[in-house]
Amino acid sequence: MVWMLRRAAIAATVLLVTAAASAQDRRQNQPGQFDFYLLALSWSPSFCQASAERGRAPREQCGGRPYSFVVHGLWPQYERGFPEYCQNPAPRLDRRIVASMLDLMPARRLIFNEWDKHGVCSGLGPRGYFEAVRKARAQIKIPESYMELSQPLTVTPGEVEEAFVEANPGMTRVGISVTCDHRRLHEVRICLSKDLRFRDCEQLERRSCRREGLLMPPLRGGPASN
Repeated sequence: MVWMLRRAAIAATVLLVTAAASAQDRRQNQPGQFDFYLLALSWSPSFCQASAERGRAPREQCGGRPYSFVVHGLWPQYERGFPEYCQNPAPRLDRRIVASMLDLMPARRLIFNEWDKHGVCSGLGPRGYFEAVRKARAQIKIPESYMELSQPLTVTPGEVEEAFVEANPGMTRVGISVTCDHRRLHEVRICLSKDLRFRDCEQLERRSCRREGLLMPPLRGGPASN
């Protein structure tokens, strides 16, 4: 009986490994070989509140300056799965490029990490990749109701998605999703083609927040910086 259970466990493991391998794209981790981008916009007040609860809020992003949505990253994607760390070690970043991105990605460590994990997979050089990040962010209009949020706001994922769709002609609900932690809105993620146009991506739905009544903490005092 024990032998049969062991054999069943081995068979199950083989099936899981086979399934994982089949889910990988044949181009896995080849720079420049991907299907589309995912632009991740983080709600900075949620990030800073959660970081403060853990006792490690980064001063660059969570000091006195009132950030709203900031760029977490621009991530190359496959139709199934995604590449990461396509060159190790990654080419070094010029610190002038890093400094130039702090208005959109307000933490040096974030910029370095995003380049190492995702940027290299774009197949672009550092300057070209971060120019694409800036251009992608410029494509997105943040709904006016979220720009100067001075009081906590309770929203549903669907309400946030609909607000972005209404503010951005060409965007659809199939090309955007909201992520969350156990109670706060975390990110809005938007699918863009390789030439940075809105596109649908059904796989995004599987990563979407399923909770209702998400909290959007307000901005820190003063007008928003983005």
